[in-house]
Amino acid sequence: MFTGIVAAIGTITSLASLGAGRNAADAGLRLTVDAGRLDLSDVALGDSIALNGACMTVVEKSATGFAVDVSRESLNCTAGLDAPGEVNLEKALTLSERLGGHLVSGHVDGLGTVRRFEAVGESWELVVEAPRSLAKYLAYKGSIVVNGVSLTVNRVTDSAEGCAFSINLIPHTIEVTTLKHLQAGRQVNLEIDLIARYVERMLSPAAQ
Repeated sequence: MFTGIVAAIGTITSLASLGAGRNAADAGLRLTVDAGRLDLSDVALGDSIALNGACMTVVEKSATGFAVDVSRESLNCTAGLDAPGEVNLEKALTLSERLGGHLVSGHVDGLGTVRRFEAVGESWELVVEAPRSLAKYLAYKGSIVVNGVSLTVNRVTDSAEGCAFSINLIPHTIEVTTLKHLQAGRQVNLEIDLIARYVERMLSPAAQ
């Protein structure tokens, strides 16, 4: 479990295929990550670290970074993990830590598309179009995870094509996450609120 409070910005420095020969195109990737300012002193092999909101398992560790194996299925369902570049990092939550964001599983539910990212006064407005299948989980003042960052929804607009939601980003969030690099047309990882997922299941006719 995670909180959606980014602990550090890391950098994917190299990628290596986990397959060979004719199967290479369908294989996953081993990502080597420079952990930046993330404290790795309590991280062991097998521990979980979220990269841009996707929970990954540490398979190698060094003094300054770590490596994770990402399956082809995960690569097909996420954004920002298939090329070198900056990523938001968060270690798995412990019971002694504050829940500063909201309960996050690290399982990406879908990809959104940035429609607008513009400065508004001292803050920034981020508008993302989510898949229609996620629209029912988005609510005014509800929670959403974008690239591993716990955020509050300010506005929801439904359409036949999907569901656009608006978020206000304060300067601190811009400074300490990779959201500063977003542009219109860019895809982002989305995770819906965990509680909303269970509420839907409990209220569905099949569960009655």
